Amino acid sequence: MITLYTWGTPNGRKISVMLEECGLAYQVHPINIMSGAQFAPEYVAISPNSKIPAIVDDDGPDGEPISMFESGAILVYLAAKSGRFLPASDRGKYEALQWLMFQMASIGPSFGQTHHFLRFASEKVPYAIERFSSETRRLYGVMNARLEKFDYLAGAYSIADIATYPWVARHEFHEVELSLFPAVKRWFDAIGARPAVQRGMAVPKTA
Repeated sequence: MITLYTWGTPNGRKISVMLEECGLAYQVHPINIMSGAQFAPEYVAISPNSKIPAIVDDDGPDGEPISMFESGAILVYLAAKSGRFLPASDRGKYEALQWLMFQMASIGPSFGQTHHFLRFASEKVPYAIERFSSETRRLYGVMNARLEKFDYLAGAYSIADIATYPWVARHEFHEVELSLFPAVKRWFDAIGARPAVQRGMAVPKTA
């Protein structure tokens, strides 16, 4: 059994989507980041950076339990465990990994800062809003150019798409109209129609 420690954020939803797509058995342990649960010592022992998501897999690669933090690393781990969503060929694998790193290094940080300064900052900071909003729009353009040529970021559906989709799902948070990026919208709609994605995006249920 895999225990998923998560909350309703794009990074958290990457892993619940992946678990649903892979059909792996898991249970959910919500970590309420609004109340500071991520700083509890028992959680820090699993996720040293006090971020969600994290997992504990009772059946690790050597048959012993393993804990994992950092969403990109967890996706690679689950892909290896399930044999899905990371191509077997070297060329295909590195194609997917570079687009996963694009999400981790560019999409997540820039979109996250745009979210913060547009919606959550205690005061409006025009410079920061323009800086991060401009970069967010540029990154949509990078994705659109790629997706004009391929159905998915790495050619075939992969962990790169699973990592990126939950961030694009918050396009309204960063005031981006998807119709301006038609290839991204086509990709977004196709992924959003997948039943496993729909189930994963609803995790955790906190009501």
